Amino acid sequence: MLQRFLALYSLALAFPFALQAQLQPIGQWRDHLPYQQVTGVTHTADEIWAVTPYSLFSVDPADNSIERWSKTNGLAETGINAIAADPTGNRIVIGYNNSNIDVLVEDKITNINAFKNANIAGDKNINAIFINQQLAFMATGIGIVVLNLVKYEIKDTYIIGTGGTKINVNAITSDGAWLYAATEEGIKKAPLNNTNLADFRNWQLISGTNGLPAGNVQSLASVQNKILALRNDSLWLQSGNSWNLFYRDGNSIKNCTVSNNTILLSESNNNTGRIVALTATGSIDKIIQDAQLTRAPKQAVQFQNEYWIADTLAGLSNYSGTVFNRLTPNAPLSTITGSMQIMHNTLWAAAGSVNTNWEPLNNRSGLFSLTDNTWSYYNGVRFPILDSLPDMVSVAIDPTNESVWAGSFGGALANIKKDNSITIFKQNSTIQPAYFSPNSYRVSGLAFDADNNLWVANYGAPDPIHVKKADGNWRSFIIPFALTEQGVSQIVIDDNNQKWIILPKNNGLACFNSGQSIDNPGDDQWKLYRSGKGNGNLPDNLVRCITKDKNNFIWVGTAKGIGVIQCATQVFTNQGCEAVLPIVQQDNFAGYLFSNEDVQTIAIDGADRKWVGTKNGVWLISPDAEKTIYRFTESNSALLNNDVKQIAIDGKTGEVFFATAKGICSFRSTATETKETQSDVLVFPNPVPPGYNGSIAIRGVANNAIVKITELNGRLVYQTKALGSQAIWNGKNYKGQTISTGIYLVFISDENHQEKQVTKIVFIQK
Repeated sequence: MLQRFLALYSLALAFPFALQAQLQPIGQWRDHLPYQQVTGVTHTADEIWAVTPYSLFSVDPADNSIERWSKTNGLAETGINAIAADPTGNRIVIGYNNSNIDVLVEDKITNINAFKNANIAGDKNINAIFINQQLAFMATGIGIVVLNLVKYEIKDTYIIGTGGTKINVNAITSDGAWLYAATEEGIKKAPLNNTNLADFRNWQLISGTNGLPAGNVQSLASVQNKILALRNDSLWLQSGNSWNLFYRDGNSIKNCTVSNNTILLSESNNNTGRIVALTATGSIDKIIQDAQLTRAPKQAVQFQNEYWIADTLAGLSNYSGTVFNRLTPNAPLSTITGSMQIMHNTLWAAAGSVNTNWEPLNNRSGLFSLTDNTWSYYNGVRFPILDSLPDMVSVAIDPTNESVWAGSFGGALANIKKDNSITIFKQNSTIQPAYFSPNSYRVSGLAFDADNNLWVANYGAPDPIHVKKADGNWRSFIIPFALTEQGVSQIVIDDNNQKWIILPKNNGLACFNSGQSIDNPGDDQWKLYRSGKGNGNLPDNLVRCITKDKNNFIWVGTAKGIGVIQCATQVFTNQGCEAVLPIVQQDNFAGYLFSNEDVQTIAIDGADRKWVGTKNGVWLISPDAEKTIYRFTESNSALLNNDVKQIAIDGKTGEVFFATAKGICSFRSTATETKETQSDVLVFPNPVPPGYNGSIAIRGVANNAIVKITELNGRLVYQTKALGSQAIWNGKNYKGQTISTGIYLVFISDENHQEKQVTKIVFIQK
């Protein structure tokens, strides 16, 4: 079989399939989460594990290879609060901030959701986890929850507050004889072998006696069977029945971890941080500090004579005693809530944000780009010139030179060229400050028209619409409607070069036609769309998003559903040109499209299908909106969160990017952008490996092409039709049977049976 495989594989190399290995399989998800914000680190017998607020990643110290773990490949949730490693094996227990639990053993994930689903009032957040033999003790906002790691079930719950009340537990540890809990009342202890620890009377409060100050204790650790307690930046050590001050140096101590009998303190002081390694007697053994990698350390462990450091700004790094090494997956620096655009397989995403009242949040994350699976960032940390541009919320790509324009809700407009040179447009343009905030230049929407003029929405300005013409000159426009705060945001330009402009704060939608000449205000035309027949017939005046489909229809997402303006060419000639409210079939019931659903984003794919993002997940609907094709939620898919802020589609690959409240994820769909002709046809995967059960994509065909797969003798195996410029095959014949190992021919023709083209697929069975 190996020889046969190699022979067929060598045949496949004769065809242009080299690029396909980089493609994401159809129907699969991947995450784009901020892996730099590492909040904890631990280790199993042979791996390092780093935790972020969103996900996990593991590092193999043998070769520093990194593996990601998130909701897109098996974790139950996004929102990790605590992890713990089984000190005797390879088991990882993961606690989420919604009280869900995962146990990961050798790449297999088991979810235990009994605590999450339990009808228990109070804060069920999992703060920390301590593993002792076959039990995981979880410190939560209501007390201690005990997980049996053999049966994968909740064994018990200890409510240990005074009088049996619920109490927040910060940490748990043991000295082998007693179980200790750091609570808001202080440290409580109980015999580890007591069979009734659910009875609060079996827990003894020891803070406030024998030298240990009363009150809240942040964390606990055990060194040589003695307990260390962290309280108010001071470390206390138990000695018999008494407690003594063990260490205090004036810095803020974020965490205390004991690793290989070494006490590791994560400290910060203003904008600097360090790791202090103490011996079991309290003397300083080593101070580990780096200007970039220990700015905000959260935890450290020692493993195989190296120190591994979790830092919320720098990610994960290790220190060998002489050299630092940063080990963090390539990822965006933060979540993304601003606009996203894709051109030539590069995703540009604005990471800034405003609140629901259209007030700036001073988000300085900047702008991110994704090219060839590599993320880059553009903000004041990397480019000081951008430090004056907080809350980047809008983005547009110049189609002539692929330079990027980014709008800041406060700092005006930046142009980033391909050589990373940056120009700021502020007083050197017609862009104006908000009339109610004289130092705030708020660029809330950007779009290029067919003549390469850049249109700019300038929220709060007396003249809220500007254009930077292709010749470099600027012009401004007054909107002839009364608007709250002169609010303007997203701009979409239709096939007639008309500008459609969202008017925030319940003001609806405007259409602007600048006439034959931008410089001649005499032929400008404006129309206002609002709710109600005769006023534009939008579902609601609170417009969230707009987009243009392949029929030049304007899709309008509002706080109460979708309206479609199908007469864009007649806006100013047909007084009855209003939005229609399509009816769609959902769950066997027909109703207005997303009636009363808060529609936050709409994107059009290569087959003119509509991807709709709401606060309740994502829908994919047919081009005519008559049926639902997909419905993704966080409970039925790998979607990170139901609150979907933005959607962008890579037309070449069909990958759909979802910016959610908990980060970006993407799904490789079946439709790609249409092509007028067929060229560079690619098949992915090819060869089709043994055991592959996914979809096989045939890319680069003409729009609506007929695709036939045949045996070498011409016998038909399967026939389908392309969506956009991509056809999908499930690897089975027309009878639904899996085909045999061999070489298969692909015949492609357009609807008129013209321009035939042939490629090949190598199919390998076990």
